[in-house]
Parts: sequence; structure tokens; C-alpha cells
Amino acid sequence: MFFQYQATIQAMSLFTKNQLIKTFLPLALGALGILGFAPFYFYPVSILSIIGLIHVWRDCATAKQAAYTGFMYGLGLFGAGIYWIYISLHIFGGMPGFMAGLSTFLLATFLSLFPAMVGALSKRISAHHKHAFLIAVPVFWALADWVRSWIFTGFPWLTIGYSQLPQSPLAGYVPILGIYGTSFITVLVASLGCGFLTKNLMPACRRGALIALLVIISGGGLLKLIAWSTPNGEPLSVSLLQGNIDQTIKWAPEIAERTLNQYLSMAEQSTARLIVMPETAMPVLSSNMPPEIISRLKQHAINNQGDILVGMVERENGEYFNSVLSFGSSETAVYRKSHLVPFGEFIPFKQLFGWIYRDWLNMPLSDLSRGGIQQQPMPIAGEKVAVNICYEDVFGEEIIRQLPAATLLVNVSNDAWYGDSYAADQHMQFSQARALETGRMMLRATNTGATAIIDTRGHVIAHAPHFVQTTLEGTVRGYTGSTPYVRWGNWPFVTLSLITLLLLWRRNRAAVNK
Repeated sequence: MFFQYQATIQAMSLFTKNQLIKTFLPLALGALGILGFAPFYFYPVSILSIIGLIHVWRDCATAKQAAYTGFMYGLGLFGAGIYWIYISLHIFGGMPGFMAGLSTFLLATFLSLFPAMVGALSKRISAHHKHAFLIAVPVFWALADWVRSWIFTGFPWLTIGYSQLPQSPLAGYVPILGIYGTSFITVLVASLGCGFLTKNLMPACRRGALIALLVIISGGGLLKLIAWSTPNGEPLSVSLLQGNIDQTIKWAPEIAERTLNQYLSMAEQSTARLIVMPETAMPVLSSNMPPEIISRLKQHAINNQGDILVGMVERENGEYFNSVLSFGSSETAVYRKSHLVPFGEFIPFKQLFGWIYRDWLNMPLSDLSRGGIQQQPMPIAGEKVAVNICYEDVFGEEIIRQLPAATLLVNVSNDAWYGDSYAADQHMQFSQARALETGRMMLRATNTGATAIIDTRGHVIAHAPHFVQTTLEGTVRGYTGSTPYVRWGNWPFVTLSLITLLLLWRRNRAAVNK
């Protein structure tokens, strides 16, 4: 693959002398990188797009030019990758089309600042030692992905490590280094590939790059053979309910009773020990749930010798929570969503931005309260189930709070907000990463898709069709044991990255002082 790409790299150097090409080539490379993510899963393409970007970066004379190039790459990547934000704001949120488009563009612009900083900082720290650029880029890129995961509550969408899941050999590093460490490995492979394909590099350096590539790729493939967790207990039958309730009428009072009865009927048709409903499946407050429906759900679960997980909104002491409650053989347990979506589930700087909701948006549940961050797994259906709600499975460092005690992961979501777009599939790829990071199976119950069962290797072993009312049946296992990522989280990756940057900085300073 890299040998065939070499001719393209050489030809590219002729084009990059033209300013117009320098502007639009990174934009196109960024858009091309989307193909590595779900629903496409063409993982080599993301690496090839970064090889092209690094080549353009190396031709940049200044850090300012590198920042501009990285910014254009980011606009291509995020512009093509999160276009569905417009759908949620305009089609379902009611925001005027122009403002929804502007808001989506501004978010993509903000996210593009991160690859811009990667280019500028990599150029600066390697100004007096050009070969160090090939190491600086992977470190800064991975750190930028990590910072995106927590700044302003975090939006780590399109973190490059996800592009390698689940088929790439590089996915073998996920249980050890987590998704951000895998971002480093992914960009390092691209950087080494760019070095190998650069003819003016010394032959010894090119051979070293090739050897390093072979070691990294084969090492990842061997790591994929390791079973980091072991099955525990008997197989468990599960039913994941996908109600396919249209988002435009989901919260309409006149259809609430119909929705309640629909999910009750779907649950009562299942013989599984664990039945899972999507996020806010029941469009009423838990305190307003008809006692007869609760009684029937509980009795049906008892008859199946198991439990039912139900998504609904709770109210307590004037506060509202996005919650999942269990009913059945085990004592009723509750999980409350902790990591809320800014502007979707809570209003940051309410006095400053409250007018947006008052005048432009029509979003229910836009002012929720957070659940505790140290909630424990639910002991239900013979397993210890770590529940997470919607957006929460984007954050691996938060999912491992319930590990290693949890034997099974469950995500309940409602991605109907994003219509028939890539969003649901991209979201499922996050769940694939969480299964691989933790060595646990992941169940996903969603309103319109992607409802799925994912094994401990991150592979989707069952997937319901989108936008149909259906029940996904399957058999899963609980698992015990800890992956290195469960034990240490992101700290090894962050520590090693900072140490590497310190060494690069000292080397650059030493070159300056000569």
C-alpha cells in the first residue's frame, strides 16, 4: 500500500507549490479521512489522508503556514463528519436554517483549531531538527484529541484512533493505551509512512521508518490475539427494543399513551432474561408512570427470571434527571446520566445563552441535572450491568469508573435527533471502542438505530435495521478481568506524551545553542 502511494506523494510535492492547491488539498484530505470512520470503516484511508497532510506540512516554511494547513484539514474533516449537527438544530430543534448552518460551521471551525495547533506547534518544536517533526506530529495530535475530550465538557467526535476500529491491526493497542493512545499510534504510522516515502531522507532513516512500521503493525496484530477478560457465569438471553418513535412527535402528550403501550407490548413479547428499552423510551416522568404498566413490566420480568431496563425522566426535589430504572426479579436500581450534552441537556451560561432556547429552539429536557459520577453497576439478570446513557459512551475514562466490577455494558440512546445521517453509526463506533477498552460486551438499545450487540473485540455481532420498529434478540456473556486501560486509564499515554515533548523541546533548544 505504501509503495503504491509513493508516486502520489512525489507528484503531490509539485502541486503544493501552488497556493490554491495548498488551500484546497488539505481540505480534500480532511474530507477523505472521514472514510476511516463508521459507517465506511475503510481504516487505511484515514492513515493515507494524514500522510498527505504531513507531507504538505513539511513543505510549509513557517508555523503560521502549518497552522493554516492544519486548519483547512480540520474544516474538511469536521465539515464532512459532523454535518448532522445541522439536522438536529434545524429539522428537529426548530432553529432557523441559516442560524443552524452557521452554528454547525462555527463548531467545525472551533474543532479545526486543534489540527491547526498541531501543525504550528510541531513546526516550532522541530524548527532546528527537522526529523523531529515526524515524532512531534503524532504526540501533539494525540494530545489535541485528548484535550478535545474534556475542554468545555468535551466533544471528542472523529478522534483519529476510532478510525482503526475494529478491523485494523492498530486496534490491538486500544485495550492498553485507550483511544487517545491509539490516536498516537495511528498518526505515528502515518508519520513513519511519510518518512519512508520521502526520497530525500537518508536511506538509513527510511529503513528505520520501514522497520518501525512493521514492528508497530505486527505488534498490534499480535495484541489483538490476547484475551484481556474471561467469560463469567452462564450465557444470558437479551432483547433490545427499538421503538422507532418519530422525534417530531416523541414528546407530544396525545401519543404518550400509545408509546407506553407499544413498549409494554414489545417487552411482553420477549422471553429474554434481560430486556432493554432505549433512552427516555417512556415519554412521561417516572412518578407519572401508570402503576398498572410498572406492575406488568415487573411481573413479566419475574416470569422471565430476569429484569427490564427502562429509560425515562425522573423528578426529585425540583430537579430532573435522564435516568434508567430496572424492574423485575432484582431490587429496583436506578442510573442517572452524569455527563450531559451542553446546549442539548443543559444550558451553559444560562443568562447569556438562554435566549437561544426561548426564541429559536424547541428542545425538551434542555435543563437537566447531573447524576453522581461514582454510580455502581446494577446487579440485575445475574450480571453486574454498567449502564451509560447516549453521549456518555463517548468518554472511555468515565466508563471505566464502573470497572472492573461490571460484567456487562449497556448503552441506551436516542439518535433520532440526527435523522438518517452518519451520526448513529459513528456513535456505535464509540461503543465498539468501549467494549474493546474494557474487555466487556456492549448492548445498545436505541430509538431508531444503531441498536446492536458488540463483543469484547469490538465487533458488531448483531445489528438491527435502522428506522424500523423491531426487537433485536441475542445471547451474551458477562466477563471479568481488567485490561491495562481499565487499570490505568489515560495516564500512561498522557505522561509518556508529555515526557516526549519535553525531550523534543530540549533537543531543539540544544540545536539552537550550538
